[in-house]
Amino acid sequence: MELSAQGINNFLSSLPCKNGKHSYFRSLRVLCNWMVRNGIMTSNPMSSVDPPKIQKRILPSLSQTEVAKLIDEASCITHKAIISLLADSGVRLSEVTGVKASDIDWTTSTITIWGKGNKQRKAPFSESTGVLLREIINQDGTGPNIWNMTRRGIQSMLHDYTEKLGLPCNAHTFRRTFASNLHRKGVNVEHIMRLDEWETLDMVVRYTRS
Repeated sequence: MELSAQGINNFLSSLPCKNGKHSYFRSLRVLCNWMVRNGIMTSNPMSSVDPPKIQKRILPSLSQTEVAKLIDEASCITHKAIISLLADSGVRLSEVTGVKASDIDWTTSTITIWGKGNKQRKAPFSESTGVLLREIINQDGTGPNIWNMTRRGIQSMLHDYTEKLGLPCNAHTFRRTFASNLHRKGVNVEHIMRLDEWETLDMVVRYTRS
């Protein structure tokens, strides 16, 4: 590829990866900026290259009926509780993996979560999820987490239900489900952003589009 505006445009046009083109565009922009700063190039060809348009797809979320079906079809109490908590709270995969019995406040029906950047927040759960959580802890909730499962194990379990039921079953889908359900109930997007620790309002809007 020739490092000229025409050469870069031709390269980006030839890529079949749609939204992935923007990652290449950003990388080339960083490279060209560095080369200009260090005197390797006298002018920056990226100044004449327009960024590729990003497709704004509507990503899936789940209805309450679909969440209920997933919980009903789950093969054990632990799987039911994980799915129910993800739908209730919209926590990330890493966050649900770290849940310990001592993190749960039964009085307020919330779980203390350590999120990105070591930020702490309270994640809510419903009464039905609380029943499942109590049962798990009473069985054997004293390991590194109350599930006695690794992050990879939880991820694999969710993928299995996607294959079995044909429903999107992963932490990102449940996070979109959480945001969408609150938005449908009239909750302000700024409040949704604070509740589940999104970094920008744009991210919340993108999630609630589902």
